[in-house]
Amino acid sequence: MTKKFNSIERCDCNVIHDDIVNQVRDKMPHEESLYDLAELFKVFGDSTRIRILWALHEAEMYVCDIAVLLNMTQSAISHQLRVLKQANLVKSRKEGKVVYYSLVDDHVREIFDQGLIHINEK
Repeated sequence: MTKKFNSIERCDCNVIHDDIVNQVRDKMPHEESLYDLAELFKVFGDSTRIRILWALHEAEMYVCDIAVLLNMTQSAISHQLRVLKQANLVKSRKEGKVVYYSLVDDHVREIFDQGLIHINEK
């Protein structure tokens, strides 16, 4: 016998803890904010970008120095830096013809630090 499922399965049970459900619902961020958060975490989902963030976590750096450090082309690093800038994780400053990159603020450093703390817990 085959069961038919709705296109979106939903829980058929009754709410047991209305107070908890309402409390959480009241505190839940808007859908757009949660979407933006998911997009931010996607940026952290690339190991090259993580390596660049680690380098910038330690020091402000020039794109060519990052390329040498990570044994990658300047073009590949520039592409990833562009993604990181669009996500507001990295900023740049120009000194003559040289562009230096750094983390945009301490929040990025904290996200990175907390992630490392979490994966090293055992």
